Amino acid sequence: MRLLIASLLILSGACAFAQDNDVESKIKAAMAADIRTEADVARDRNRKAPQTLAFFQLRDDMRVMELLPGGGWYTKILAPVLRDNGELYVAIGIDNVRMNLQPEPGFDHIEMVEIGVELERTGPFGTRDVAPFDFDVQDLDLVVTFRNMHNFTPAGRANINAAVFESLASGGLYGVIDHTKRHMEPLTNENRRRTGAVDIILEVQAAGFELVDSSDLHYRPDDELRYEVGRRTVTGNTDRYTLLFRKP
Repeated sequence: MRLLIASLLILSGACAFAQDNDVESKIKAAMAADIRTEADVARDRNRKAPQTLAFFQLRDDMRVMELLPGGGWYTKILAPVLRDNGELYVAIGIDNVRMNLQPEPGFDHIEMVEIGVELERTGPFGTRDVAPFDFDVQDLDLVVTFRNMHNFTPAGRANINAAVFESLASGGLYGVIDHTKRHMEPLTNENRRRTGAVDIILEVQAAGFELVDSSDLHYRPDDELRYEVGRRTVTGNTDRYTLLFRKP
């Protein structure tokens, strides 16, 4: 019996290793695709997509939703990885992906999610509020958002976190990255596109999630956390927290 259990454990570990390698290979193939621009490639070293998506436990058979995909930097990687065995949804701020990426060959399977509420610039320094809403998508395995939490007021983030919680299956994961702000520092014009990791952890936990892990993948010791992230001396080298949560 012990031999059987040991053999099963070895087989399970080998299968997991093979799957991890397969996903990594798909990520690297997506990163080498012609659809990616020189500007996309220039950000590879900074954004570390293979390591980041491994930390978020991405598998190619997952049902994944990306929030605020922007110009589609991560969408161009996630869509090919998930095309054959998984599903990819994008939500909030999806016009660029809809117009410029979805019509391209191999990207027609991306599902566009409309949330039905406006993003209102009613917060300080142009941060957005959003009323309670529902993604109307169920049983997702993973939701990710990259450098977007700073765009919203605490109330807006609370409503987004609540909607994410409802969209995930039990055990589903929520990966969050954003530019780091000093803990408890008041919001100013210089730090307006940064958020505090402690604040975000507490807010996501308040929605019902448990913190799984954090990573120093995007730690930058020479970012003094003093300046606006778009400044020439800071942009591309901001310190970013990387967090993973789970829906119980």
